[in-house]
Amino acid sequence: MSMSERLTHFLSDRHIKYDLVRHSHSQSSLSSAAAAQVPVKQLAKAVILEDHQGRNLMAVLPAMNKVSLSVLGDSLNRGLHLAKEKAVYNIFADCDHGAVPPVGEPYHMDAVYDDLLLEGRDVYFEAGDHEHLVHVSGKEFAKLAADAKHLRFSHEVFH
Repeated sequence: MSMSERLTHFLSDRHIKYDLVRHSHSQSSLSSAAAAQVPVKQLAKAVILEDHQGRNLMAVLPAMNKVSLSVLGDSLNRGLHLAKEKAVYNIFADCDHGAVPPVGEPYHMDAVYDDLLLEGRDVYFEAGDHEHLVHVSGKEFAKLAADAKHLRFSHEVFH
């Protein structure tokens, strides 16, 4: 597999300038950053959440951070928990398991972006497989996140 077909069309339709960074096969966002030799602070990851009504939400944050469910839930006035893996696999059927692109719109999903990602000069993220990252400028990434909520809802796990 290569870049997600939905993601490819979405970026093209929005005229987002990007390039693909190929790397050796990896199993996590952190190992993708290491394999591609990109700063982990600049790698965005998606965490798929669900509320008590079964509505999904994509939380997009730096790969080295962890979602604070209480902060995010309080900010959005929603009780949130991690979505079940099987549901995530069904939503992202054009992606390898665990290689979810952090862009909700092509998957008809609301997204919320951690403000930390909007501070960077460059942002990288999973392309839908375990061997490619999408690289965009900070300006292009801001265009991707323009219609979504922006909050500060994560904290650094690794120092």
